[in-house]
Amino acid sequence: MTGVEATLFRQRLAHEGFAVQQFHYRSVTAQLDAVLDEFRAAVAAMPAPVHLVGHSLGGLLVLRLVERYPDLPLGRVVLLGSPVNGSSTARAVLRMPGSSFVFGTLAETELTRAGTRRWQHPAGLGVIAGSNSFGLGRFLSHLAEPNDGTVAVEETRLEGATAVLVLNVSHTGMMVSRTVVRETASFLADGHFTVRET
Repeated sequence: MTGVEATLFRQRLAHEGFAVQQFHYRSVTAQLDAVLDEFRAAVAAMPAPVHLVGHSLGGLLVLRLVERYPDLPLGRVVLLGSPVNGSSTARAVLRMPGSSFVFGTLAETELTRAGTRRWQHPAGLGVIAGSNSFGLGRFLSHLAEPNDGTVAVEETRLEGATAVLVLNVSHTGMMVSRTVVRETASFLADGHFTVRET
């Protein structure tokens, strides 16, 4: 992913009144420590408070950032389809020959991380998961229902989250969904979602 896939999402979020900046990292070749140091510097350079929004692996890096640097001047955080409890799809793909060269060590480590996490930061955390099972993940692994075609809803569950919302969107469809943008903006602004699960 280059960040181009999130262009429409960023534009729509900016239209909701937010000053949006993208943090770009090399998910295949970069090392976690270097990514987190660059991420921290980027956040520290922005006017406080800084809201963070992460999709999929990006959300896992947001969690890592907050765990390592809990004193960053954060506002609120939204995770979109992030497999915080590990990804069965990633584990299935990584069993294929040569797949580690495609994923890289950062993604491999974060996406296959075992165990459960807990959100302990004072910043409000919203989690949006998808239930439209459209994606290659359902063919590569036995995804629990419901899922977004790549990540199961249960894989996105994070104890301590302020609010959780499951919408009828696929994993990649989150990036083009007006509802996802609207609900992300609502949580960043007010600390809650406005719709019930669909």
